[in-house]
Amino acid sequence: MDLFPPIPRAEWRETKETLHRFEQVVGKIRLAASVRRNHWWNVPFHLTGRGITTRPMGRADGSPVFTIDFDFVDHQLVVATLEGAAMFVPLPGQSVASFHDRTWAAMAALGVRMDIGNPRPYDLPDSARPFSEDTEHATYDPVHANRYWQVLSQVALVLEEFSARFSGKASPVHHFWHTFDLAHTRFSGRHVDQPSRVDPVTREAYSRELISFGFWFGDDTFPEPAFYSYTAPEPAALAEEPLTPASARWVARNDSHLAVLPYDAVRSESDPREALLGFYERAYQAGAGLAGWDTARLACPGGITDPQLSVRRT
Repeated sequence: MDLFPPIPRAEWRETKETLHRFEQVVGKIRLAASVRRNHWWNVPFHLTGRGITTRPMGRADGSPVFTIDFDFVDHQLVVATLEGAAMFVPLPGQSVASFHDRTWAAMAALGVRMDIGNPRPYDLPDSARPFSEDTEHATYDPVHANRYWQVLSQVALVLEEFSARFSGKASPVHHFWHTFDLAHTRFSGRHVDQPSRVDPVTREAYSRELISFGFWFGDDTFPEPAFYSYTAPEPAALAEEPLTPASARWVARNDSHLAVLPYDAVRSESDPREALLGFYERAYQAGAGLAGWDTARLACPGGITDPQLSVRRT
């Protein structure tokens, strides 16, 4: 398969909207059943060889340790326990309501007992409607779902390569189910005092100075898949910094700026991987330079911090 195969948003929009809500159903289970981590790192999904996973989860409440995996090869949800028992929910042919109900039935059959605080979509237009009442979103095209996972997997490998260049505090490469994006974030270590009016989700996510890098599939305000980076808090004049390749640009969004590189522009580059790595690196240097990060100290060439290995490599 070519690196970064086509995935125009218009062609799979209905599947994307349904799948996004499927993932929010499972994501809220992950949120309730996992130990809280800084910056909500307990919440995102991670990629597997067949789809995405919650990773093992559960609490010391008598319920089994369990995982929930989306299998985008056989197109089923797999709910499994540490003891080896498993239940399967087909992904095609489901509305959000039926998917929700069958997922909870699968957990109950395995002895998983739990509650989630707010069984509704997060930050979506229908956020007031319970999952169990959503019969509107019921499109699942296996070809598009499989392509979505393939694209995530390919982008994740490039982000892993980019993340290896940094030795400071950094997030894993992970898939956020609420925003439906893949992200990796670097931190300078400096605290950020968020105003009390800021919501708790944002306060935790942005409690430290950071530069984030990722990919998302597009939305109504930016209707095409794209790679992105942003610095928070945003230093003055960030949007005046040059970006590479030439198709990259700064986009104003929510009183700040995103460095944006359209997915299709990367696909047209002679070396898409190098073009993307160059985009992330230029965005990092722009934000870190203006914010005063010690980029030399935080650098990790070749993913190596061992000075003896570094000497031998040179």
